[in-house]
Amino acid sequence: MIQRMSHATIFVTDQNQALEFYRDKLGFRVHTDAMVGPDFRWLTMCTNDDPHFEIILMEPKPGMLMDEETSNTVRSLLAKGVLGAGVFNTSDCRATYEEMKAKGVQFISEPAERPYGIEAVFRDNSGNWFSLTQPTGAS
Repeated sequence: MIQRMSHATIFVTDQNQALEFYRDKLGFRVHTDAMVGPDFRWLTMCTNDDPHFEIILMEPKPGMLMDEETSNTVRSLLAKGVLGAGVFNTSDCRATYEEMKAKGVQFISEPAERPYGIEAVFRDNSGNWFSLTQPTGAS
């Protein structure tokens, strides 16, 4: 029986740039950075609060996981900014928004009251978008 999700993939256009973004701007830490064969880099990040959930930062390259046509399709979708990637929770959305903005994170929307809490939306340097959310009742 499944117990929990341990990894999720975010496609990125450049793993080195993504590493800098997630580490330096979002404050994540590198969990694993290893070459698996000559052309496949296994790069995972996690937050300090949840070291057991890893985000895989993967370039959509042709190889063992996808063919060239699929790789090109994923890259095209990244370029269009239509691959939303998830929701990150924080205990203070407004303060986290200010910290991230000062580090150069591109926000699509400023913090706003929503039925589920306070939310701001930002993009990573590959075009993926994320919600930064302070759930109702979080403090």
